[in-house]
Amino acid sequence: MAEAIRVSGAVSGTDKTISFETGKLAQQSQGAVLASIGRTTVLATANAAKDVRPGMDFFPLTVDVEERAYAAGKIPGSFFRREGRPTEAAILTCRLTDRPLRPCFPDGFRNETQVVLTILGADQENPHDVLAINAASASFMISGIPFDGPIGAVRIAFSQDGEWIPHPTYAEGEAATFELVVAGRQLDNGDVAIMMVEAGGTEKSFAYYADGAPKVDEAVLAGGLEACKVWINESINLQRQLVASVIATKGPITPLQFSTQLDYAPEVFDAVAGLANDALAHAITISAKADRNAATDAATATAITALCGEGGAFAGREKEVKEAVRSLTKKLVRKRIVDEGMRIDGRGPRDLRPLSSEVGILPTAHGTGLFQRGETQVMNVATLAMPRMNQLLDTLDPETHKYFLFHYNMAPWANGETGRVGSPKRREIGHGALAARALIPVLPSQDEFSYALRLVAEVLASNGSTSMASVCSGSLALMDAGVPIKAPVAGIAMGLVYAEGKYTTLTDILGAEDAFGDMDFKVAGTADAITALQLDTKIDGIPADVLIAALAQAKEARDAILANMNACLSASRPEVSETAPKIISVFVPLDKVGEIIGPKGKVINTIQQETGADINVDDDGVQGIVTIGSVDGFRVEEAKARILSIIDPPKADIGGVYMGRVVNITKFGAFVNILPGRDGLLHISKLGRGKRINAVEDVLSLGDEIEVRVDEIDDKGKVSLSPAGDPPMESGEGESTERGSERAPRSDRGDRGDRGDRAPRRSSAEGSTDSSTVTVSFEDAFDDELRGELGDLGPASEAAPSGDRPPRREGGDRDRGARDRGPRRHR
Repeated sequence: MAEAIRVSGAVSGTDKTISFETGKLAQQSQGAVLASIGRTTVLATANAAKDVRPGMDFFPLTVDVEERAYAAGKIPGSFFRREGRPTEAAILTCRLTDRPLRPCFPDGFRNETQVVLTILGADQENPHDVLAINAASASFMISGIPFDGPIGAVRIAFSQDGEWIPHPTYAEGEAATFELVVAGRQLDNGDVAIMMVEAGGTEKSFAYYADGAPKVDEAVLAGGLEACKVWINESINLQRQLVASVIATKGPITPLQFSTQLDYAPEVFDAVAGLANDALAHAITISAKADRNAATDAATATAITALCGEGGAFAGREKEVKEAVRSLTKKLVRKRIVDEGMRIDGRGPRDLRPLSSEVGILPTAHGTGLFQRGETQVMNVATLAMPRMNQLLDTLDPETHKYFLFHYNMAPWANGETGRVGSPKRREIGHGALAARALIPVLPSQDEFSYALRLVAEVLASNGSTSMASVCSGSLALMDAGVPIKAPVAGIAMGLVYAEGKYTTLTDILGAEDAFGDMDFKVAGTADAITALQLDTKIDGIPADVLIAALAQAKEARDAILANMNACLSASRPEVSETAPKIISVFVPLDKVGEIIGPKGKVINTIQQETGADINVDDDGVQGIVTIGSVDGFRVEEAKARILSIIDPPKADIGGVYMGRVVNITKFGAFVNILPGRDGLLHISKLGRGKRINAVEDVLSLGDEIEVRVDEIDDKGKVSLSPAGDPPMESGEGESTERGSERAPRSDRGDRGDRGDRAPRRSSAEGSTDSSTVTVSFEDAFDDELRGELGDLGPASEAAPSGDRPPRREGGDRDRGARDRGPRRHR
């Protein structure tokens, strides 16, 4: 087996080490790199087709993440016990890797390209997503595929002490207030050009802020983007070291030969510019999206007819003409912004489109928010449920469940188009994750607010940043539902155009400005803190002063949007909606959890059936957590009272009479519930009213109501009962106060002497000195019963001396028919 080529380097300021290895695994892949940090390991394999597929008019780059359950020492939890379609975490890692890599391939490169990231080891301490970006870049660097890299990536966490921690563990990230994932490439001057940023606050951000941790605002964020360059450079240098080692060991890397694919020939563009320039210059001044698109389509059709029609100079080259029209439109839009400070819809660079906020749109929903910004309109619907509706996760991360779900939907009709409708695509999952990240920091914990939460964003119309409109409508829906969020959250999408040496930042970009610009970044936050950020750029870095100015401009827009939202609803409603379940949590001692559930769930099921409330019991290892929910508040209170009575049951009084319910039947008696959480034993000997009965079931059934009297309560709190109509029995007469025993221990029975010397038993008529006294002999009754079944039994038993009496079979009277029944079964 071939020897591996391996390089490693320390992460500054930590005791962590990142390593890259190649040459041992996946030897037939054009590029294969095994990357690791701690014990987390990712195999990246990069490959590209030798030729271009006919008709390919875009760069077909595919990034796939293959999560293997064995990486975390698990077996997949699905029915087939095998990995299936990618998890949401895998899809987000795909997007995170794709965004900084895609701009690094040369223009005109159209060969099908794929990088597959297989997670081989997950140590439950070090995340694998950022490692995957570095591994993918390294695999392209040694593959020969044209790639303007390397790309370095790092995650940094802002601690409660105000320090940035590189490559944090899961625990370090959870203890931080904010996390940044940044990817970039190295410029000729040694600086780092930032290519991608994905950032957000943590679940406990605002709790940490309340305890005195510094808030993450625009200045802190700009400082983090500058601080991360040190660790990005370290990753880039390590990848270059790997390339040098490969060349030193195997010789030069053979570059992949490819033919550049042009969207249009230069002469086609010149012809389109001369023919359609005026029509397109007018089209880009039309504010309404539909009208603007119609004008652009008309100009395109005119150009195609003139240049590709019969006798045209470019017959049969309609596709090139269309691409030339698009390129000319982009040029005109950018020139107008930079030269005139005018945008497509006539706004200035800092202007917001008209805003609108509404709540309470759907009467049956628990909470709704409708937010509109220009032609972008999103409705968000909040649903509250019991904690048992938390989403269970079967991933490689330590996280096992989520109590907050955000689902983003956008149908083709939101753009006035037709298309496939069905399961969410990667775009929908990515947009939903960004909006969720913006809202998570302000949500109450499930200890504070005992609900599972779901938001569904329905994009009703789209023309620029539906994800940030989803943040705004989501915040409104949560407040409308009565979820006590820490503060309202708003989001805004910003753009940047760099032309003729001038940077122009655009507020509230349109869809076309997103496509034609050089950068777009989305910022969400409260009035005084940033909760989420996403940034992608197509140029070689952004000067620090430009970025700081852009963040400040975004803050102005965010404040304006918050003002509009606050005018509609400025704080959460004091109570949840009347259509939402009312949920409370009761914390109980761990040793009471079993009593609340009862044998086979009998107690908790009874409470649910009788109160109509939904009850869930869980524990955190320290105490039990009982969650009670119902749409009707009185049902919740009734169930809560029943639970509390089990935790601290009321005391019964000796001599007191209670109407009880039979809750359990044993061979020695029936247990009767006389008070909430308080049962007593009604012994079998007290059920016959002076007559012997063979089984409790002959007299009582489960669920029967019976009036009973408390005869005794022992020092352990166990209650002895008797039927209320019978005279009280003396303590211990005919029963044991111990629940699990029919007879008292032998040591408690006293000295009975020699059974063989005892006097013969007398019949009920013998030896009676008082006519009012009746003596009952169970042996005489037994003899009478056998005599009726079998005939004469011979000489009277009392005539035989007791010492000559045949020994009674084991089991006594109850086994007298065993010989006829055959072997007894244990049930």
